[in-house]
Amino acid sequence: MYDINKYLNSPKSSTNDPHGHFHDVAPWSPRVALKIAAEESIELENDHWQVVFSLREIFRETGPEWTARAITRRLEKEFADAGGKRRLYELFPRGPLMQGCRIAGLPLPQGTKSLSFGSVH
Repeated sequence: MYDINKYLNSPKSSTNDPHGHFHDVAPWSPRVALKIAAEESIELENDHWQVVFSLREIFRETGPEWTARAITRRLEKEFADAGGKRRLYELFPRGPLMQGCRIAGLPLPQGTKSLSFGSVH
């Protein structure tokens, strides 16, 4: 288990990249997620929250060493009964990692080569 609190207390934890992704784990709450989702024109529903909390749990377990490929596989497996990858793209049109990580207040995972990773656009 990775200690997410170590990153919450980091001095650089509140900095974002130019696209709004946190460099590290910033202070986050569901209220922050709602605000970010509104900026992304997404109205968070149960399935959105499931992805957001799954991403936060994966980060808590692995820390900043998490990789895009492993996360994508895990999310696809978790959502297999609901439609898998197709459902994830319905929830997050710009990509489940791109928008999901931003809403979850997490940095993009390693291996994300472009900001459109996982996007259908």
